[in-house]
Amino acid sequence: MNPHRTRVKICGIRDARMAEAAARAGADAIGLVFHEASPRAVTAEAASEVARAVPAFVTVVGLFVDRDPGFVRAVLDRVPLGMLQFHGEEPPAYCAGFGLPWMRAVRVGPGVDLVECDHRFSLASALLLDAQVPGLQGGSGTAFDWSLIPPGLGRPVVLSGGLDAGNVGRAIAAVKPWAVDVSSGVESSRGVKDATLVEGFVRSVRDADARAGG
Repeated sequence: MNPHRTRVKICGIRDARMAEAAARAGADAIGLVFHEASPRAVTAEAASEVARAVPAFVTVVGLFVDRDPGFVRAVLDRVPLGMLQFHGEEPPAYCAGFGLPWMRAVRVGPGVDLVECDHRFSLASALLLDAQVPGLQGGSGTAFDWSLIPPGLGRPVVLSGGLDAGNVGRAIAAVKPWAVDVSSGVESSRGVKDATLVEGFVRSVRDADARAGG
């Protein structure tokens, strides 16, 4: 029996109905994007409604990109987040300054030293590894070369970047991540989540775990 169950995060949810659908499908976490340039961005008011629709034991994650600390704190005053996710150039002290667990996103590509990132962000709950796409901070729908991930990183790995129901099984077999994070791979159009695609993605993750357990 496989001792590890790969956790699933559905990122870029914008309404309570889809948050509930993701939870029913078996998602362990949902992501709320507080980055205006993203087609998946939500306001604090909308995010508050979404977060309150999420049942117990599903983590609500807030994604930020190089925001003033006051902005993050204002969101936290209104939205019951359980974890923070940083996608810009935020240093470790900034990430650790809000009193919540946090993940640091790293865009994997030429010149990126993941071992150094692992040491630098040693207080992070996880490193979220995404594709390096110029001009985008995530949600690009682009996969990266999983072989660039060195074995034995100290931080749990959350694998992101171009995942969908068709390739997530191969990704889990290759990387053996703690969790997988999907956004565009479960959308019917840009920024619009599809409950059927979410269900299919979670099912593919569970099938991959079952295969790994023999």
